[in-house]
Amino acid sequence: MSRKKSREQAFQLIFARSLCHDPIRQIVDTAEMSDDIRIDESAEKAACGVEEKEALLDDEIRKYIRGWKLERLSKVSLSLLRLAFYEMRFVDDIPEDISISEAVRLAKKFGGASDAPFVNGVLGTAVREKGKKQSG
Repeated sequence: MSRKKSREQAFQLIFARSLCHDPIRQIVDTAEMSDDIRIDESAEKAACGVEEKEALLDDEIRKYIRGWKLERLSKVSLSLLRLAFYEMRFVDDIPEDISISEAVRLAKKFGGASDAPFVNGVLGTAVREKGKKQSG
């Protein structure tokens, strides 16, 4: 499975968890009960990583959603931000710009009109501020 498809599956798992609050492993087991659905191992690993680090990721997201509360974000935006921040902080072989562009691509595919610009703005701000801290 391509990395794009795997990331999309990871997003779908994270999004499903935001709706039902079941553990990722349970969501995977339920999905795979269908004969035509197979969850990619990389997608499951990423989604489980997001689940494990969710509190830390949410704290990180809160720093960059000025004027917003986490609870007010669309579930699409929140799920994508969690996945992108997870990749940017814990997955060394994915460049930050790829995490951002893929999060924006998925926001355009699955979200409303405001999701993609919002996700792009939050992630872009996080990368810029991180760069300032490293150079300053």
